Amino acid sequence: MSKVQFFGLGILSALLVGFSILADEVVEGDTLGFDNSVLMALRVPGDPQTPIGPAWLHEAARDVTALGSFAVLTLLLVAVVVFLLLARKRRTAVFLTACVVGGTIISTALKIAFDRPRPDLTGTVKVFTASFPSGHATVSAVVYLTLGTILAQLTTDRAFRIYFYCVAVALTALVGVSRVYLGVHYPTDVLAGWSLGTAWALMCFMILRVIQGSPSELDLSKRL
Repeated sequence: MSKVQFFGLGILSALLVGFSILADEVVEGDTLGFDNSVLMALRVPGDPQTPIGPAWLHEAARDVTALGSFAVLTLLLVAVVVFLLLARKRRTAVFLTACVVGGTIISTALKIAFDRPRPDLTGTVKVFTASFPSGHATVSAVVYLTLGTILAQLTTDRAFRIYFYCVAVALTALVGVSRVYLGVHYPTDVLAGWSLGTAWALMCFMILRVIQGSPSELDLSKRL
């Protein structure tokens, strides 16, 4: 096992342990005080359904949170998969699809299993599923982190690779923060979603590397 693989396994283990600890604390109800204090700090005093800040910030948060919605992520996935197929990267297209679909199934199954009620602050955004873990945080982490990894293979320039990874992390973070700001998720829902989504994306990529033996299939620049 290489140092990179060992490091990756260490991060994966830490993320899964972190998710397990959060899940246990949520089930026990030990996080409710922290969750509510953060949520209320982001609400207008006396009007808990209204987030703090000007109207444009509320609108911006709704726009940002849509970046983690099923509709937007599906459209993005389809567009990228078609591009990969046109670039004759069938294995990468299948990998990306399986990674996103698998992450979505796991998130949905865990929501049903934990069945945590949403915060009673959902006046600004309609919600239809349980709260833990945050589906937006989970699936956006899977999609954006995986896409960031794929895009990073387009170049050997270290600065560009860092840029792609930073954009992926920033988008994932913004989606999660917007869920808490809008009052549709507790902070621990989002933290759990980030942990789970990042762990799943990392595991998928590590499996792909093992199967292929090298990242050459992801090196799109060779045929573009």
